[in-house]
Amino acid sequence: MADQNLKPELFELNNGTMRVLITNLGCTITSLSVPDKDGKLADVVLGFDSLEPYLKGAAPYFGSIVGRVANRIKDGKFKLNGADYSLPINKPPNSLHGGHNGFDKKVWEVTNITKGEYPSITFKYHSSDGEEGYPGDVSVTATYMLTSSTTMRLDMEAVPNKPTPISLAQHTYWNLAGHNSGNILDHSIQIRANHVTPVDQNTIPTGEIMPVKGTPFDFIAEKRIGESIHEVGVGYDHNYVLDCGEEKAGLKHAAKVKDPSSSRILNLWSNAPGMQFYTGNYVNGVVGKGGAVYGKHAGLCLETQGFPNAINQPNFPSIVVEPGEKYQHTMLFEFSVE
Repeated sequence: MADQNLKPELFELNNGTMRVLITNLGCTITSLSVPDKDGKLADVVLGFDSLEPYLKGAAPYFGSIVGRVANRIKDGKFKLNGADYSLPINKPPNSLHGGHNGFDKKVWEVTNITKGEYPSITFKYHSSDGEEGYPGDVSVTATYMLTSSTTMRLDMEAVPNKPTPISLAQHTYWNLAGHNSGNILDHSIQIRANHVTPVDQNTIPTGEIMPVKGTPFDFIAEKRIGESIHEVGVGYDHNYVLDCGEEKAGLKHAAKVKDPSSSRILNLWSNAPGMQFYTGNYVNGVVGKGGAVYGKHAGLCLETQGFPNAINQPNFPSIVVEPGEKYQHTMLFEFSVE
C-alpha cells in the first residue's frame, strides 16, 4: 500500500545551466528554466508557485506523469483474458489518464537523489490491484536526470504481477517563449509522423491510421502551429504515429519545437509508438506562477504514449504488459537555440 505518511515536497535538479523543479506529487515538473539566444533564463513550463493548487486539482495535468493508462479508454471499459473491467468515467463518456485518482494525484516515494554534473531524482509508486478499476499490482519508477547542460532524460518503468494495460505519459505544457508569454500559436513544430489516428466526436480513435499529407495535421516539415489550427476544431489534440524519425541510442526523434522570439528549441526523442500533440485547447483563465493567467493555447503538450484506447483496438500496438515483462518508456528533452 502507499505510505500515507509521504508528504508532497519540491526538489531541484540544477547543473548550473538549466534548473528543474519537480514534486513527488505526481512526479510533476513545476518549473524548468533554460537559456535563450542571449543566455537569458526563462521558465518554459506552465504551473504554479506552490503545491497547494496542484493538491486542489487546479491544474489540467500540468507537468505530471499520468497513468496507469494515459489518454482515453472508450466508455471506461475493456476486456482482458476473458474478464470485463470497468473504469471511472472521469471525462464523460470515457475514462481519461487513469481515472479520478490517477498517478498524477499520488504522492510518490523518493528513492534516490544524485547531485553533481548529472543530477537526478528517482520516484517510486506502488499501484494496487483494483486501483481505479485496473487489474494487478504494478511497481512504477520514474527517474529524471540532467544528462547534459541543456538536456533532461526521463525513464519510466513499470512491472506488473498480472497482465494489465500500462501506458504512461509526461503531461508538461511547454511554452518556449516563457510560461507567461501568451499563446504558442507562433511556435513552429515538426512532428516525425506520416500518420495520425483520427477520432470520433468523443475524441476516441476510430481505428484508422490516416496519412497526414495534404491535411491540417501535416507537420512532417516544420510549420507554424497557428497556420492551420482553425481547420481542426478547437485545436490539436491528436495522437501522431511516430514512424519517420531518425533513431539514436534506441530512441526515435518525435518532434522539434521552435519559438521564434527567444530562438529556443526543444527536440524530443522517445521510444514510444505514438505522441499526443495537444495545444492547450481547454486551458481557460488558470492563474499560474507569478500571477500569470494561462488562457487557451498558452502551452503545448508532447505526450509520447501508447495509442489512445489501444486496449480496445486490436490493430493498435498492444499496451498490455505481462508478468515477467517490464514496461519501459524513455523521453529525452534536448534544449538548444538556433
